[in-house]
Amino acid sequence: MNIFELYLDKIKSIITDLNKKNKLIIPETFNGITAEIPPIKFDCDISTNVAMVLSKLNNKSPIELAEEISPIIKEQDSFIETINVVKPGFINIKFKPLFWSNFIQEIISNESTFGINKHEKKLNYLVEFVSANPTGPLHVGHCRGAILGDVISNVLLFNKHKVTKEYYVNDYGNQINNFTKSVYFRIREVKFNEEFPDNNTDLYPGDYLKDFAKNIVSSNSELNFDNYEDISEKLTSLSIEQGLILIKKNLKSLGINHDNFVSEKNIVLNKEVEKVIKFLEDANFVYKGKIKAPAGEDNKDWVEREQLLFRSTDFGDDKDRALKKSDGNWTYFASDVAYHKNKVDRKFDYLINILGADHAGYIKRISSSVEAMSGKKNKLICKISQLVKLIKNNKPFKMSKRKGDYVTVDDLIDEVGKDATRFIMLSRSSDVELDFDFDKVKEQSKDNPLYYVQYCYARISSVFRHINKDLNSKIELDNYDFEYSSDEIKILKKISEWPKCVDSSSSKLEPHRIPIYLYDLASEFHSYWNLGKQYPEKRFINDQNSITPDKLVFLKAISNVIKSGMNIVGVDTPEKM
Repeated sequence: MNIFELYLDKIKSIITDLNKKNKLIIPETFNGITAEIPPIKFDCDISTNVAMVLSKLNNKSPIELAEEISPIIKEQDSFIETINVVKPGFINIKFKPLFWSNFIQEIISNESTFGINKHEKKLNYLVEFVSANPTGPLHVGHCRGAILGDVISNVLLFNKHKVTKEYYVNDYGNQINNFTKSVYFRIREVKFNEEFPDNNTDLYPGDYLKDFAKNIVSSNSELNFDNYEDISEKLTSLSIEQGLILIKKNLKSLGINHDNFVSEKNIVLNKEVEKVIKFLEDANFVYKGKIKAPAGEDNKDWVEREQLLFRSTDFGDDKDRALKKSDGNWTYFASDVAYHKNKVDRKFDYLINILGADHAGYIKRISSSVEAMSGKKNKLICKISQLVKLIKNNKPFKMSKRKGDYVTVDDLIDEVGKDATRFIMLSRSSDVELDFDFDKVKEQSKDNPLYYVQYCYARISSVFRHINKDLNSKIELDNYDFEYSSDEIKILKKISEWPKCVDSSSSKLEPHRIPIYLYDLASEFHSYWNLGKQYPEKRFINDQNSITPDKLVFLKAISNVIKSGMNIVGVDTPEKM
């Protein structure tokens, strides 16, 4: 039950009826008319801007029009207690207590679907995220994007869309050759005690490669490691396999499972690059030309040469993009275009890419290629995952257990756990940098949002244990004729915002809204809980050592929303803390 959507529909119906009676002029569409959460300073439950949207069309001031419409709204709804007009023309509605009794009955009766937008068209999404090179463990830089992609998928699934979670394996090109050589030298090190060539900057230095080497040697006794060239193809396959085993282990520790792993090498070997170039040539999106020096480059050092170019500027990019290198090999962009043609051909409604902060400049060119291949604007949606700064003892923190300059996902989870990692990584919008403070994450206080939300659920669980009831069981009541107090209605109003939170998170692909909402709901609950210390009537367990039906369903409603939200975020709701 989305009360904002419900009242928006009622308002639209009223103004449509007034138009039929020639009392009001309405536009062709109702875009811009809203029913929203009012600012906290107003003593009301819903606010609408309908009078401000229609004032110019009706040649009346917003206040004058609001004064005419508001009595009609109140007359047609018996649940409205008061309706007021405030500058510059908002209509503020306050409900009778009976409304909230009916509201809680509705959501308790339909607890499995509360929050889902039932009227929204259900679509088919492909969400590609992580896609780190299979050359080593995932690090903190990958972690935030991984969680962002996973929770975007979760909220879309919660809202009953179809979602495929995909990982694009960059297993082709020079970086893979260097990776395979690195593994080879580690094999020589562990098998023949040869020294690893640390002075070679093309090689991967991580000690984790020793584990790769040991695993490959122990399970491939038939291989002869005397000559790299003789085994390079087989060793490449085995090395990538080891890299993916480690990455999948890292992802599993984060609670993430992908549906598909798509190989760049297969894309190339299946001639999909050539096919997409032919497709773009036939559509006149490819030509041979020269690229001018990038802004800021010294033109004297820039060599203009004829290249195969994609007409990215036709779609708003600042320059056309090269598809072939000077040595005749395809650029990374060319193989990425082929991969996105592969995506387009699978007939998803929308493609979503989660990209790191260093890929922000790449968005326009790949979006342009998808538009060229699909004929649709905005089919590809790119979300940027900004940098994470680790802080401990109020100082930047580095703690890699392995040789290297990065902190691995396993390091992070060992330090604070999966739940804290997921929840805190979502605590701010993905397009701004995030400070991950280890000390605050471990606090058992209001300053630790994960703890505060989990503690809310644990407190509710303790009440149900006290009365020997199962919190996860459905509650059946014959009578919901309750008189909730203003303190309780304040929490019910926050619960009423849950469908709106889900809808915004889903439609805008902004899952950080969910942990923020859960923290706000938990804060309202803890404040109410603490009132019981001073006011006995606020306590959930009364003097008869039992709980009244109104408070029972009140607690159940809160716990259901907390559970739903935490499931979307992908963290646990412990019943004891």
